Amino acid sequence: MTNDSKDKARTGVAGLDEILSGGLTRRHVFLLEGSPGTGKTTIALQFLREGAAIGERCLYITLSETEEELRSSSASHELELGDSIEIFELVPPESLLDADQQQSLLYSSDLELGETTKMIFEAFDRLRPSRVVIDSLSEIRLLAQSSLRYRRQILAMKHFFAKSGATVLLLDDMTSDIMDKTVHSVVHGVVHLEQMAPDYGSERRRLRIVKYRGQAFRGGYHDFVIKTGGVVAFPRLRALEHRTDFQRTKLASGVAELDGLLGGGVERGSSTLLIGPAGTGKTLFGLQFVDAAVKRGERAAVFVFDEELGLLFDRMKALGINLEKMRDDGAVHIEQLDAAEVSPGEFAQRVRDRVSDFDAKIVVLDSINGYQAAMPEENALILHMHELLQFLNRQGATTFLTVAQHGLVGDMKSPVDVTYLADTVVLLRYFEALGKIRRAVSVIKKRTGKHEETIREFTISESGLTLGDPLSEFQGVLRGIPSYMGKGEELLSQLEDDNDS
Repeated sequence: MTNDSKDKARTGVAGLDEILSGGLTRRHVFLLEGSPGTGKTTIALQFLREGAAIGERCLYITLSETEEELRSSSASHELELGDSIEIFELVPPESLLDADQQQSLLYSSDLELGETTKMIFEAFDRLRPSRVVIDSLSEIRLLAQSSLRYRRQILAMKHFFAKSGATVLLLDDMTSDIMDKTVHSVVHGVVHLEQMAPDYGSERRRLRIVKYRGQAFRGGYHDFVIKTGGVVAFPRLRALEHRTDFQRTKLASGVAELDGLLGGGVERGSSTLLIGPAGTGKTLFGLQFVDAAVKRGERAAVFVFDEELGLLFDRMKALGINLEKMRDDGAVHIEQLDAAEVSPGEFAQRVRDRVSDFDAKIVVLDSINGYQAAMPEENALILHMHELLQFLNRQGATTFLTVAQHGLVGDMKSPVDVTYLADTVVLLRYFEALGKIRRAVSVIKKRTGKHEETIREFTISESGLTLGDPLSEFQGVLRGIPSYMGKGEELLSQLEDDNDS
């Protein structure tokens, strides 16, 4: 197999050429299949526009849509075709539409199929294009009426175009016979498009390279979207392909007690999971490291699924972290995401772009609960998260993820277990002491070095995050209902000191 892209016809679709290892091999016939609405025509128009942009002659042969419909559709996507792309609107000969001229001794399909093929070849010979799109094969399949005749017709077209040296894209809307794989064995490559409708939210689209002769390609499913400007594909992330050299230094949070709990901080190029019930301060812990990174002169990226940005800005500003100013100064990229609208592939691409283009050294994903809502199933979430975290780690980006557990105290469960993926796990808890709700933090796991095994109480106030001494006199803090093992006078004295402060 070869990955040489010198003799490739680029598709003009962002991301698709990466999936195809450079594009479509010239002088071959390819199949683009998918049900109506998946984006075949849009991709075909982008393919022709890409050829026209480099001076190639391009021909669009349509058996199903009129030229006016095609130009109107392309204009809605801001894909103006101009005069550089020839559109040949193939209609049956007038004699076949005249009842008096119709043959009675021969099947009309014999004449129609022959005339259709003849008109396609004549249109090609007249223009001699480098790129051709035929839309769609369903019409030819209906005219053929049998699988044998259909295969013979496709083979005849393939041999004709092979002699001409053109790169041909056949479209199939899979409406006449979705089980017919005749073309798959004939063409050089097959791109399959799918559209899915979730129970809630906008439709999701994905593509897969079913076949590509003599060429390596990126296998599996890849998400894509149709938006103004055309189709954008998001190649499935493979962390093994991305590695950079960096020093694994320790990054401090700016809170001495927290850094002490973490054994001096977190390592660059590692991932930290902040897990606990709602309201314990998971977001604040992550943004504390963002604040410290900005003060060091680094950039950060924050992706928020669960909270409106205006509310987040106000809340953090009241705690001493002016996140909005960091964004305005260009030090932090912050983005609010709608789990019902964004696909996992698109989200991974956005994170990848912020690390590559924005040079973000700290990445905060808040929260995995919202990210899970964008996933079709839990197993896929684990695989996506594994590749994304591995990619970020290999780029030297330090990642903070938050997970909200179900419940407030006692036995709590997480919607998905990603603790084994993270390098460091920080557990936040509520606990009750003498009629007051308090918060505690502990480090459960750290792969990259030693850490404190203590449980520390922490408070959130106008001055930000404050950690106290280890709760050495308590037993059962992580269960939420601890027992005090020291002297009562000492506990009361400690509570009074906390209240005075």
